[in-house]
Amino acid sequence: MTFREWERTLPSNGNHLRLANELYATCESIKWQVDELERAIDAAASDPSWYRIDEAELEQRRKWTSDAHDKVANVKKALVSAGKESNGTNSSNFAGKRRELMRMPDSRQAGRAEQYTVNDNDDYISSESDKQLLLIKQQDEELDELSASIERIGGVGLTIHEELLGQEKIIDDLGSELDNTSTRLDFVQKKVAMVMKKAGAKGQIMMICFLLVLFIVLFSLVFLT
Repeated sequence: MTFREWERTLPSNGNHLRLANELYATCESIKWQVDELERAIDAAASDPSWYRIDEAELEQRRKWTSDAHDKVANVKKALVSAGKESNGTNSSNFAGKRRELMRMPDSRQAGRAEQYTVNDNDDYISSESDKQLLLIKQQDEELDELSASIERIGGVGLTIHEELLGQEKIIDDLGSELDNTSTRLDFVQKKVAMVMKKAGAKGQIMMICFLLVLFIVLFSLVFLT
């Protein structure tokens, strides 16, 4: 369904209202897509470096969406006005009304200007959906890349968390071993103290001499051989 087909259909034709409704629904769909594009542009403007877009391109896209809203509004206004005029006007009056709403001069060149405007609107309506779908697809791809990056970061964070848990377990095991070793050393120290106490002064001197001789022997074996 195009604006040209609706324009060629006279108000007295039974298909005129049906075509107008279809064209109005198409305008609503395009308006929704342009609104979505505006939201995507606002999101990109919040972090231009991430989306690799500069201010000039953002301004160009904002201007494009503004022009698109104006064109869609003019087409919808023409459809609504045509519906109100269809019961009491002839086709020539309707054409003059449509030219006024589309801001076209009613002069000797009106026929040629009207044809140019019809062609422009026809091209706009027929191709706008494809353009918007392409832009939305590009935004979806950027969102997919962002989602993949977040998933990768989440995977790295999970790996780091698992590594930290492993290190924590190793530290806990080492602490337990140190506690056991400390307990054993305390037990040995108590036993040695008891033996030294029972041996008396003479026994302590003999044990010290024995340990000194043992130290000298071990030192000789390690450093002098």
